[in-house]
Amino acid sequence: MKPFTDKDIRQTLEERSIRHSVLQRRGVDAVIAALESEEATLVLLERDNPHPDLNEIRKLCLEKNVKIEEGSRTDVWRMALPAKEGEPEHPLALALVGRTPNLSLEEVFEKGGVIWLLDGVQYATNMGFCIRTAEVSGADAMIISNKMSHSERSAVKGSSMRATRFIPIHYTETENALKLAKQYNVRVIVAEDVGTIAPWESDLTGDVLIVVGAERDGVSQESLDAADQIIRLPMEGFIPSYNLQVAISALAIEAIKQRK
Repeated sequence: MKPFTDKDIRQTLEERSIRHSVLQRRGVDAVIAALESEEATLVLLERDNPHPDLNEIRKLCLEKNVKIEEGSRTDVWRMALPAKEGEPEHPLALALVGRTPNLSLEEVFEKGGVIWLLDGVQYATNMGFCIRTAEVSGADAMIISNKMSHSERSAVKGSSMRATRFIPIHYTETENALKLAKQYNVRVIVAEDVGTIAPWESDLTGDVLIVVGAERDGVSQESLDAADQIIRLPMEGFIPSYNLQVAISALAIEAIKQRK
């Protein structure tokens, strides 16, 4: 097999960027364009950098009422898409487009799309992983039906790699989330062992609330009762269930596949 050259790798990264850059604009020029067209809903800037272009971006954010998040040089680089040929490896600015992180819970359901509900999930690390997975997959919001203290929510934020900056996160009761789903005609898709269809046999298009359950007990009965579809992830081993992180990853990727 012919070995990959640097050019091959760079081209692959560029193609990947094109396919998976729906919600991000990378670099000063792209961020300014997103602000001027009023596409940008949030801007991430390199902290304590006096570059004049960043001052222009700050001014535009103020004019357009767009929230600014600031991070370290490493933070901005880690969040950035791979650099295309001729672009700097470390961009000074990134913009979020197509998703508004500060939507209210009702606005989330009114907008629709892919909404996730963690029904009784207990551990902050699992919640953080789920939030990051939902954000990366292009979901529209994450709902957590677990009352948590300020310190616990901070732990969730940290374990999500601070993905909470880029996607609406709401803490509310399962009952309330299901009520809003019905009110706004959002279909309820539950993942549970009692399901009878595989993920690829389900319909994850349109406006959906995807419900995954607690680490030990699974989803609540009220979620099962409200479900329009109940999905079962295929399992053929001795151990009777996947962990939560695998389940949400499998469903997130299937949702991307179906919605393309």
